[in-house]
Amino acid sequence: MFEQLTEKIETVFRGLTSRGRLSEDNIKGALKEVRRALLSADVNFKVTKEFIARVQERAVGRDVLESITPGQQFIKIIHDELVDLLGGLAPNIELPHKTPTNIMLVGLQGSGKTTSAGKLARFFAKRQFKPILVACDIHRPAAARQLEIVANNAGYPSIMFEEGEKPSEVARRAQFEARQFGCDLAIHDTAGRLHIDRDMMAEARELYDEINPDLVLLVLDAMTGQEAVSVGEAFTSELGVDGFLLTKLDGDARGGAALSLRQVTGKPVLFVGVGEKLDALERFHPDRMAGRILGMGDVVTLVEKAEQTFDEKRAKELEKKLRKQTFDFNDFRDQLKQLKNMGPIDDILAMIPGMKKSMLKGIQVDDGATKRIEAIINSMTPSERAKPGSIDGSRRKRIARGSGTSVQEVNRLLKQFFEMQKMFKKMGRIKKFAMPPGFGL
Repeated sequence: MFEQLTEKIETVFRGLTSRGRLSEDNIKGALKEVRRALLSADVNFKVTKEFIARVQERAVGRDVLESITPGQQFIKIIHDELVDLLGGLAPNIELPHKTPTNIMLVGLQGSGKTTSAGKLARFFAKRQFKPILVACDIHRPAAARQLEIVANNAGYPSIMFEEGEKPSEVARRAQFEARQFGCDLAIHDTAGRLHIDRDMMAEARELYDEINPDLVLLVLDAMTGQEAVSVGEAFTSELGVDGFLLTKLDGDARGGAALSLRQVTGKPVLFVGVGEKLDALERFHPDRMAGRILGMGDVVTLVEKAEQTFDEKRAKELEKKLRKQTFDFNDFRDQLKQLKNMGPIDDILAMIPGMKKSMLKGIQVDDGATKRIEAIINSMTPSERAKPGSIDGSRRKRIARGSGTSVQEVNRLLKQFFEMQKMFKKMGRIKKFAMPPGFGL
């Protein structure tokens, strides 16, 4: 997402930073290109017009024209205004611990409410809540069944509607059953329609009045662009929502919804879905998103992902193995799994400051290669993983057959692994004989 917008804005910035000084004319020319980039990203026309006006008002001032590095100052103004456009500071989401706390998910059919319910359960479970998922969509039994599957896969209990129950009655029963399960967070998945209608709104309002939710999230599909903004306006005025959860932010959406929602509705984007897995849900931080859009990376989110993924105790054990040169294929496989849990490799690289989209185009990131490596390692016996030097020609053929790969691929992996072991061995020697105190591992 935002890839095309990022590329176009990077082109504008390159043109500006190559100039020694900026004039009012070339600032206006740059803003014209920024305006085109925003509109092509499906940003609301009125939002775009107001954004450009604010940037121009700041950029044409003497502080920019007399700056030593005017291009960089212009970039900073764009960044600051983008942060403001996206909502400024990310609001805290402080939910009370009660029996139970209630979250209500609303939105159109197909927006991703049910999957998002599971992701939110996982998100809040990491924050000491005990979630339960409640199926309040009485019109589509398949949707309730899907919620039950999501809950089972995530390891949380769920409550299904019974024949003849209204959504408000399901929710009322869930308040009691949540206590029976020992759960303190009930996430209510409501009915959607293909479009907004009065029956859906009336049903949502009745449910709202029954549970008095602590957080109401409107789930929107980022791929629908300005339609998502229209839906956001309708739900905000008819029902009242606390914020938005944007799904499919990892897709090919142009980004207009994320850039327009706060300005149009006055409500913030609180969460974004960035993948299919239950862990693929992030808090929305306007400053970090602005950095990504402008190709500045997002090192804070990168660090947070690493902290959530990598086990500190396991890292210390790995450090000892590297020192003693006992690192084997079991350790290598563990590291691959942890890296995969952080998300697609190209997304991780894009968070590194200075790693622009244009640079990533030349890097072929093959996620399938990681799966083939794992298949090869899994086809080894425990003894072979612990002692790779024992893998002779016949064993390599057996491993290739078992993993569905070629002997050449097995040979390549073993060669790379042995070269890595040699590198660690050299690093150990350097540490022992050449490095002054305080350096090294």
